Amino acid sequence: MDAIRGLFRRLFAESTFLRVYVLMALALLLTLVLVLAGYTLVDQVRREHYREQLADPPMTMLVQQVVTVPAEERRQWLSEQSERLDIGLDVSSADALSLGYFERERLKKGQVLVNTDAPQGWRLHKRMPDDDGILVASLNSLNEQQLRELAEMLGEWLGTDDDTTRRDRVSELSRSSIDIDLGEQPPNDIDERQLMRLQEGDVIIRLHPERRGLSLYAYLPSETASLQWLRIGPIDAFEPMPLSLLVMLLLVMLAVLAGTIYLIIRGVEARMARLELAATRIAGGHLDTRVKVESGDFLGRLGMAFNGMASQVQSLLRAQQEMIRAVSHELRTPVARIRFAVQMVEDMTGDTSVQRQLKGIDSDIDELDGLIDEILTYARLGSDQAHGIVLDTEPLECRAMAERVVDALAGLHAHLTLSIAGDSDVEAVAEPRYLQRALQNLVANACRHARSQVVIRLYGDQRAIRLDVEDDGPGVPEGDRLEVFKPFARLDDSRTRRSGGYGLGLSIVHKIMAWHGGSVLVDDSPELGGARFSLLLPVHAQTSSA
Repeated sequence: MDAIRGLFRRLFAESTFLRVYVLMALALLLTLVLVLAGYTLVDQVRREHYREQLADPPMTMLVQQVVTVPAEERRQWLSEQSERLDIGLDVSSADALSLGYFERERLKKGQVLVNTDAPQGWRLHKRMPDDDGILVASLNSLNEQQLRELAEMLGEWLGTDDDTTRRDRVSELSRSSIDIDLGEQPPNDIDERQLMRLQEGDVIIRLHPERRGLSLYAYLPSETASLQWLRIGPIDAFEPMPLSLLVMLLLVMLAVLAGTIYLIIRGVEARMARLELAATRIAGGHLDTRVKVESGDFLGRLGMAFNGMASQVQSLLRAQQEMIRAVSHELRTPVARIRFAVQMVEDMTGDTSVQRQLKGIDSDIDELDGLIDEILTYARLGSDQAHGIVLDTEPLECRAMAERVVDALAGLHAHLTLSIAGDSDVEAVAEPRYLQRALQNLVANACRHARSQVVIRLYGDQRAIRLDVEDDGPGVPEGDRLEVFKPFARLDDSRTRRSGGYGLGLSIVHKIMAWHGGSVLVDDSPELGGARFSLLLPVHAQTSSA
């Protein structure tokens, strides 16, 4: 038994499908139980209300008659009426009855209490007007003879009154759903024989099979009153819950079921959303992101596999960055020896052709040094992101930064016109050194391909900061605009080599912007006709970083 219990526990803990299936099955079972309980409760409330409405007129009539009987004669009168109606009648004090708080409050409001669980059958309670006494009626069932006797008693009670008093008493008895009416003409739905019986003092009971009900008729002879024909009913039998109410109950239960299933699926969706968020963060360069594992089911195992994958990717990237950094550092030593040897050869010979060749070698060494610097920068950016290092950001005046970039590059490109346009008060929250490096790389790339002009444009609004670098060069073909940001990508090797590019500048820009939570885009310059590279920094990302 323990082994079977342990097996089911493991299956339930490790299978997401089984857990969701069992939870939904429990939700369906719970909904069914709630529907049955709701149906039973509503039906019970309706049945109790029907009984109270049915018992209110006779109990009101009996109470009104009891209060007119002198106190010393009440017991004898109650005994006589009990024998006549075959209903036990008694007057008790509220303290002598075991009634709850809400039952006492209902009696104080003049309502009738119907207790169907009493040992002797039904017990009816009605408070006496202007008195603490409570009339208690006990009966096993209500038969035709009792109905006749109650109708005769009502006729006797109304028999000595005039029209006004009769109308007032009937109005008081008609507060419930039972219709009681007095008329001057005999009822038109009875035959001559029944009419004769009415005039002789008999009570006529007419059945209504189509509505499962009955009506009672009585004649109230009087010389002073014209309202002499009494009709009670129709008194309809208790009807089951109507279809509209049952449909409404089912709709409510379906809404409860829908809410329960939503909560179940929402829990699974929330766990999947956390996986999606972690994958998005890792794709954005935050390789230290991990998923919280809460269980050993399918989603829990998926989270553990995801964490293992992220750790492996982070380790591989760290190893790659370390290797690139180590190789780049090691390259500096032989490059320095080559440079020293070239300088020695240059000092030892005066041959013009040799000197020219040595200058070319020296230029190649300078290019190799620049490439090593770019590789080290690229590796450092990747390593910092892999280790989860957070940028140390601060407010930065974009125009002042652009002016520094222009001052640094204007002397190297005397044939070009470098200018700054756009908003003058644009302020970004970023790491100053890296953002300036990104802008400088874009301007340097534009200078290598521009014919005569490079423009830096600054824009800022409530959502983003935008820095555009435009040139009047050949531009970037639309099909190659994603390729230019990949490491060592060259659209035209010969042209790139002539312009001094290494294929890492734009990759560095892409990494810097991704680290800042922004992006870099390339399209056509609408004014200069060449390429336009745009740095985008969202304002909300800047605020959170600061």
